[in-house]
Amino acid sequence: MDGRGRLLDNIFIERLWRNVKYEEVYLKAYDSISEARREPGCYFEFYNHRRRHQSLDYRAPEEVYWAIKCRWQYDLRIAITCPKKPGQLC
Repeated sequence: MDGRGRLLDNIFIERLWRNVKYEEVYLKAYDSISEARREPGCYFEFYNHRRRHQSLDYRAPEEVYWAIKCRWQYDLRIAITCPKKPGQLC
């Protein structure tokens, strides 16, 4: 997210809550308040770890996050340990 009050942040949040409502809340009739509080949390776990997203080439957000983070850490490690000039391969 870009920061507080940014336009793009609002777009992502609105889309997320639309998905939560249409894929979770509207499809289930919760029997109690505690269930209504617990079940969306389970949906967020599904949404982030198992649900495939078209915009991410049908990968889960967790997959994409860890791929980017691992790549960034690898690049940082190379930059720190490589004795050659930037841009040259070790």
